[in-house]
Amino acid sequence: MTDDIRFPGDLTKRQEIERVLRVDHAGEYGAKRIYTGQLAVLGRGSKGDLLRHMKDQEQVHLDTFGKMIAQRRVRPTAMLPFWHVAGFALGAVTALMGEKAAMACTVAVEETIDQHYRDQIDRLGADEKDLKDTIEVFRLEEVEHRDIGLENGAEQAPAYRLLSGAIRLGCKVAIAVSERV
Repeated sequence: MTDDIRFPGDLTKRQEIERVLRVDHAGEYGAKRIYTGQLAVLGRGSKGDLLRHMKDQEQVHLDTFGKMIAQRRVRPTAMLPFWHVAGFALGAVTALMGEKAAMACTVAVEETIDQHYRDQIDRLGADEKDLKDTIEVFRLEEVEHRDIGLENGAEQAPAYRLLSGAIRLGCKVAIAVSERV
């Protein structure tokens, strides 16, 4: 979006912004649901406060993108009902596998989102400074969540590489779908 040259099939600036807001809103909704699922299983344990902290930050992100969607009259993804169930299920299942698996889920999701947000910041033009700044603040909070996961044994989860790879792939698919649907 930073170049003025457009090729056939390229998105307009408006379409690109719609995709950014749609997918970021969906992603924050999904993240909130993941932490809700983890809290349903682990909320009374030693990781409850950490999970609540991360969920609370995701709620702020979700609320912010929700306001931007309304202000800019962007249609949210039609996938929200699916992400409602899938996010909770991912959180609950990884939490049932244990605290370290829940933290592995957090690391995989947040690393994927970190890169996703970096890509968006690089694509957005100078005329979208406020949006870029918001995404950067949220990206840094997602990195904080990743670090919390790593500090709490994520890499010691059973089948960490397999679990992490599957979750990353799922996130990438969710991003691609939520941008478009």
